[in-house]
Amino acid sequence: MKRLLMIAYHFPPIQGSSGVQRTLRFARYLPAYGWEPIVLTVHPRAYENTADDQLGDIPPNVKVIRAQAWDTARHLSIAGRYPGSLARPDRWKSWWFGAVLAGMRSIREHRPDAIWSTYPIATAHNIAATLHQRTGLPWIADFRDPMAQDGYPEDPATWRSFATIEAHAIDQAAISTFTTPSAAELYRNRYPKRADRIVLLENGYDEETFADAQAAGPLNAGKFTVLHSGIVYPSERDPTQLFAALAVLKNREPSIAQHLVMRFRAPVHTGLLEDLAGRYNVEDLIQLAAPVGYREALSEMLGADALLILQASNCNTQVPAKLYEYLRARKPILALTDPVGDTAACCRKAGIATIAPLDDEGAIAELLTRIISKPTGSLANESAIAAASRKGRTKQLADLLNKL
Repeated sequence: MKRLLMIAYHFPPIQGSSGVQRTLRFARYLPAYGWEPIVLTVHPRAYENTADDQLGDIPPNVKVIRAQAWDTARHLSIAGRYPGSLARPDRWKSWWFGAVLAGMRSIREHRPDAIWSTYPIATAHNIAATLHQRTGLPWIADFRDPMAQDGYPEDPATWRSFATIEAHAIDQAAISTFTTPSAAELYRNRYPKRADRIVLLENGYDEETFADAQAAGPLNAGKFTVLHSGIVYPSERDPTQLFAALAVLKNREPSIAQHLVMRFRAPVHTGLLEDLAGRYNVEDLIQLAAPVGYREALSEMLGADALLILQASNCNTQVPAKLYEYLRARKPILALTDPVGDTAACCRKAGIATIAPLDDEGAIAELLTRIISKPTGSLANESAIAAASRKGRTKQLADLLNKL
């Protein structure tokens, strides 16, 4: 059994991030493919929100190292202010110090055969780069999202730090993985000399967890409930035109609207949704729900009448991780996204045609009417569901590791 040192910020008991599933499920299934994981993560104090519901999903034989780390905004600020240098590349910069010490100690003790780190917490790649430099161990750099993009991060100094970390990781890592085809192609074009080391490794769903989940009863008896599970970002998942479309539907098709409920589970930006609901006079069609445990969230997906994806055109190279769980839920999917982006392509590949631009209220209103009238026309095909399992994705990672 070979050993892999996995460096990841998102790991139980963090709450509110679908990114936790990527590392957690890789760690769970890697031993079946000949690799023993050692997870190097942060002390739980670094998380703004925590929950214990997924701690039991960490296999007992997986060693977890929780290095000292602080959130600059919460722990190192005075009256809410702190030097920008303490939050570049991110607010968990302090993790580097504790993680390098703990990582070197673990490498001496456990003799791992490789290092794996995962972004979007950029400090994880910084830690991996240091450990790689000091030990010579081969490194796989996992980019769940692109790093330095046009206009992101907005702060120029942070953007430069992202660009530096990104370039170093692509140059030094034996393999760099990306979760969407467009992101992988973007980086092959950006770093042509490393193009053959840039690989697609998509997200997925965990069949074992779904098999244990029981479908919730009707979410709203007598109503057609469309569920969005997770964060609604003001820019990247701007719901403004969706609310405008609900107003159109309410005025033009009141008999349909009176049977519709849009539930937003753990959206974080509840103030934005409340403001939009008031502006468009659709408060009666909206439900805002607090965070719940992972299994309860899956049960809710299984009990919904339809599932909602929001993804703006400024994220065309990304696919929300929950889309793969939506596929497995075998429920109608309403995809409000740019038709030329990777999210739409993933939906079409799965046989889902209920897609409308996120910024087109007329198209959204029409799509809502259609999906309520004939929901079965927006179900994923079984071949796409089978291809998206986390266990299959883990085998792909193991195959990459075996080539190092």
